[in-house]
Amino acid sequence: MSTPTLAHWSAGAELAGTSDRFSDVTNPATGEVTAKLSLASSSDVETVVAAATAVFPGWRDTSLARRTQIMFRFRELLNERAPELAALITAEHGKVLSDAAGEVARGQEVVEFACGMPHLLKGSHTENASTKVDVSSIRQPLGPVAIISPFNFPAMVPMWFFPIAIATGNTVVLKPSEKVPSSALWMARLWKEAGLPDGVFNVVNGDKVAVDGLLTHPDIKSVSFVGSTPIARYVYETGTAHGKRVQALGGAKNHMVVLPDADLDLAADQAVNAGYGSAGERCMAISAVLAVGEIGDDLVDRIAKRTANLRTGDGTRGADMGPLVTAAARDRVAGYVDAGESAGATLVVDGRRISPDASGEGFFVGPTLFDHVGTDMSIYTDEIFGPVLSVIRVDTYDEAIALINANPYGNGTAIFTNDGGAARRFQNEVEVGMIGVNVPVPVPMAYYSFGGWKNSLFGDTHAHGTEGVHFFTRGKVVTTRWLDPSHGGINLGFPQNV
Repeated sequence: MSTPTLAHWSAGAELAGTSDRFSDVTNPATGEVTAKLSLASSSDVETVVAAATAVFPGWRDTSLARRTQIMFRFRELLNERAPELAALITAEHGKVLSDAAGEVARGQEVVEFACGMPHLLKGSHTENASTKVDVSSIRQPLGPVAIISPFNFPAMVPMWFFPIAIATGNTVVLKPSEKVPSSALWMARLWKEAGLPDGVFNVVNGDKVAVDGLLTHPDIKSVSFVGSTPIARYVYETGTAHGKRVQALGGAKNHMVVLPDADLDLAADQAVNAGYGSAGERCMAISAVLAVGEIGDDLVDRIAKRTANLRTGDGTRGADMGPLVTAAARDRVAGYVDAGESAGATLVVDGRRISPDASGEGFFVGPTLFDHVGTDMSIYTDEIFGPVLSVIRVDTYDEAIALINANPYGNGTAIFTNDGGAARRFQNEVEVGMIGVNVPVPVPMAYYSFGGWKNSLFGDTHAHGTEGVHFFTRGKVVTTRWLDPSHGGINLGFPQNV
C-alpha cells in the first residue's frame, strides 16, 4: 500500500502545494512511516495567507450571532467525533488513548468558552460624559492571524487560540508541527462541516520556511506560538520587529515542593502522574521534586514503588505511558539519563532498560527516577521533555523557594502540604505564572488564562480566557454628540419617553 501524502488546507479545500521538499510522519510506537508531508514553499505560504486575507472583511462583518451559531455547531461535531481525533493524536504523537481523549476535552473547554463570545465582546457606554456627549468602547478583530503549535498537543494547543480568534472575527492560518499534521487537517474539515466560510480557517504545513513566511508576512496581524524557549524568543523578536502582536509561550522546568507535613502517598501519586504522563512531553510536567526536610528517603521509595507498576507501550494497547515522539527525542532523553548517572546522581529507576508492549521499533524510554540530584547537573538545569523525574533534597521551605525563584523558567509549580499558611505564603512568594496547591499540573480552566513568567513567556498576553479575547481584538473608543431633533414625524412604534 502506498504511503499517503499530506499537504495544506486553504480556502476550504486541500491544497497540494508547490514544494519539492517532504518529511516523514511516523507512528512513534512502531517506528513505521505512515505518511509523507509536503513542506510549504514561500509560494504556498503566500497562497494560504491570501485565502485568509480575502475573506476577512466578510467574516469580520458577519453577525456575532451567526459566528456563535457556527461555534456551537463545531462544538457539537467535536463532541460526536472526539474519539476520531484522539486516535489521530495517538497515532502520530504516541500518547496513550486516554491521555489523547483528555487533550481533546481540555481543548473543547476553550471552544465552549468562545461560545460565550457575545458576552465577552460587550463594550461599555457612558451617557452624558460631557454635556450631551456620549462615550462608548468597542473591540474589533485584528485580521488574519497565525498560530504556530508544537508536537506535544496537536489538538489542545491550537484550540487554546483558534476558537477565540474565529469567534472574535479574525481569520486563521495554523502551522502545526510537521511531526503531527493530521489533527490540524482533521479539524479544518470539521470547521467546514460546521458551516465556517471557506478561508476563515486554513492550515499550512512546513518547517522554518513556513514559520518565517508567517512571521514576516505583512498581512498577518498577530502570531501565537508554543514551543521551546529559544524558538519562542526568535518568534517574539522576529514577529514584533515586523509589527505584529505576539504571544510566544516557551519552555519550563517545573518544580514540585513537598513539605514534611504533606500526605506522602498523595504526593507520590501526583509526582508519578505529573512526571510520567504523556512520557513527560508536557510543558507543565513536573520534572524536579524538592523534598523538604527528612522526608526524602520515604518519598523516593514511594515514587519508585509506583513506577514498578507502570506499563510502557503502544498507546492503543492500554499502556500507562507511550513512546517519545521521535527516535531523536528518545536518544536525547537517554543521553540525559547517561549524563545524570555520570554526574553522580543516584539512579533509582532506569527507563533505558524496558521491554515495551509494542510492535516494531518504537521510540521508548520508560519512567526514570533520580535521587540526590545537584542543581548544577544537566538533568536539573535543562528541560529534558521526557519521563525523567529528579529529586532534590533541601533543608527548608526557604531553600525551596530560593531554588524555584532562581530558575530562568517560570511556567508552573506546585506545593504539597496540609498547612494553609505555608500554601498561602508559597503562592504569594513564588515567581511562577501558574501555581498548584496539592495539584501537580495547574493548567487553568479556559475562562482563566494560561501562561508563565520569565523565560516561559515572551509578550504580555497569556493564552485563552479574557486575555485571549483582548489579544485577538483591538479597542476603539467612540465619542458622540447628536443635535436634538428639529421636528417630529410619523412613528407608529411603541411610545418612547423623550
